Formats: sequence, C-alpha cells, structure tokens
Amino acid sequence: MKYIVAIIQPSRLEAVKEALSTIEVFRLTVTEAQGIGRQRGHTEVYRGHEYQINFVRKVKLEIAVDDKYVEPTIEAIVNAARTGAEGKIGDGKIFIMPLEDVVRIRTRERGSEAL
Repeated sequence: MKYIVAIIQPSRLEAVKEALSTIEVFRLTVTEAQGIGRQRGHTEVYRGHEYQINFVRKVKLEIAVDDKYVEPTIEAIVNAARTGAEGKIGDGKIFIMPLEDVVRIRTRERGSEAL
C-alpha cells in the first residue's frame, strides 16, 4: 500500500476528482493549504498600497491506495492537475510514501481490506 499526497492548484480540484473517479479511486481527503515554492508568491495592490503575498493558496490531497492503483492514481492526478499541454510552474507536486498498515475503526479490518 502507498500513501499519496498531492499539492495542486485549487482551480484543478474538480478535474482531479473526476479523473480519480474514472479509475475508481473515490476515497480521498482534501485540505486547503498555503505554501512557498518556485512561484515565490506575488504582489497585490489594496487601497493603493502594494503588498507582497508570499504564501500561495493550494489544495492538499491525501489518498491511500493499494499497490496496483499507485501508477493509475499518479497518472490521473498529473493529467488533470497540469495546466496547459506542458504545464506551468505552480501546478504542484505528488509525494508517494510507503503505507505500513491501515485499520478501519468500525470493523477493525486491517491492511488492504481497510482501504
């Protein structure tokens, strides 16, 4: 099993959810996030004053999958989260980590059955 964490642009969330549902990955957790990456923020003007916005709004997806779903999940996220044909800085990142065990609290099932 693997634990996949993807940081994407908020505007791409619906497209990613649809792409994941086509490969039958329905269970995910979504969290609003802020971060600094290559974009290094941007400048905004409010009431005539210029402000540097360092943190950029993002969405964090957390998905636990069986090994056979790892590559399809990564492909679905990459294809749906990328802006344009070649993508742009700020499209996001995907982190894949080993998942040692899972326990479903209600039934006490463990491992793949608990996913």
